[in-house]
Amino acid sequence: MSWGGTGMATETQSTDRYGRLALAIAGLAAMVTYLDTTILFVAFPDITNSFGDSPPSTLSWVLNAYTIIFAALLVPAGKLADRLGHRHAFLIGSAIFTVASLGCALAPSVEILIGARVLQGIGAAVLIPATLALVMAAFPREKIPQVVAIWGAIGAMSAALGPSLGAFVVDSFGWRWAFYLNLPVGVITLVAGARFLRESKDPSVRLPAPLGVVLIALAAGSLSYALVESDTVGWASTQTLVVFGAGMVLLGLFILHQRRTASPTLDLELFAVGNFRWGNLAMFVYSMAFSTMFFGLILFLVTVWDWSILKAGLAVTPAPFLAALLAPRFGKLAGRIGQRPLVILGGVLFAISGLYRVIFLTAEVDYWVAVAIPLLLDAITIPLIFPQATSVSVQALAANRTGVGGAVTQAVRQFGGSFGVALTIALLGSVVTTEDLLVGFERIWWVLVAAGIVTAFLGLQLRPRAPD
Repeated sequence: MSWGGTGMATETQSTDRYGRLALAIAGLAAMVTYLDTTILFVAFPDITNSFGDSPPSTLSWVLNAYTIIFAALLVPAGKLADRLGHRHAFLIGSAIFTVASLGCALAPSVEILIGARVLQGIGAAVLIPATLALVMAAFPREKIPQVVAIWGAIGAMSAALGPSLGAFVVDSFGWRWAFYLNLPVGVITLVAGARFLRESKDPSVRLPAPLGVVLIALAAGSLSYALVESDTVGWASTQTLVVFGAGMVLLGLFILHQRRTASPTLDLELFAVGNFRWGNLAMFVYSMAFSTMFFGLILFLVTVWDWSILKAGLAVTPAPFLAALLAPRFGKLAGRIGQRPLVILGGVLFAISGLYRVIFLTAEVDYWVAVAIPLLLDAITIPLIFPQATSVSVQALAANRTGVGGAVTQAVRQFGGSFGVALTIALLGSVVTTEDLLVGFERIWWVLVAAGIVTAFLGLQLRPRAPD
């Protein structure tokens, strides 16, 4: 019996050791992927200076090319990883992301930089679902909720580190080093992944039809392009209306294709479930508004207050750190009272923070009154909405649909973020005077007010949790 007990203990220790190793490798890869988004918000002003001949509408694609491709491919790439093997997908995604990062760092023109960002988005879309699947396969079933929470916390901490780390790197060495940072991490994850990670797969998964992926990417790209060009050519111009109309037609074709194909990119039947539908709508509206707020605030501090990139990055850093600290506490609270009241409260607080900026955020520099207070409110709304909208959406689905449901929700979040960037560029336009800038930023703060109200309204549509 002692031999058997020792063998079981050794096997358990070996499993735990491998689980921790898999979590470290996958978490490191996920961290650098999520870090890339918030770092680029801080790096954008420096990129604009490097490519000063390019209009803001073109430069916006340095941000949006990544998020649109990432969002469009997230669900199909997850299914591809299930089919071909999560370890293979992890290594392929890491390699693509790392090579694309080098391409971004060396890009001699904005067009090549945008192309490299597209490649980064492809790598990230392949990588992220594989990291989560590898982590879940490395632990026993009873530990999965705790492990997934740790994996999610890695993403939250990455977002928290992005502004300060990115600001320091960009201010010290220039925006290209925001991409050079990815190279050593990419090499480490590739070598460690190839050596230590174990393969897991599900050959029965049906791959989505490529046409659906193309249609949703083109639809999102067209709608974003219509937004960013609207201020230059006019909101009611023929070009804006034609491009916007084309985007809506492509979106309609995508929906029609998804209903008829046997291999959908996005299972529209999921949206027939009330809480999944309302939760994802709340996720889209809030993620669009949050991206608008975060990107807009960085630009405000740099252009209106004339702060350095480092100072602006440090100024917004406390918010995501506070959000990461509050997330576990709000998670426990949601377990007691449900997610619905938290989403509603988050929307209301976000609307209040937007209105506060309309009143107090002016050309007069006053960080503690004009920036710190609404940023504190924004920090509280992050764990009130992002994790709650995700969990209320996925929990509404049958157990065998939660995986794809979670991927859809993350894709919706990415699409919302890309539209937020486009909206910020559109509302600011090509202004040159401080007065015009202030008008543009006031429009952005009013968008936050409206988005907070809409998010709270969508939260009201969620079905309350059944009493215990």
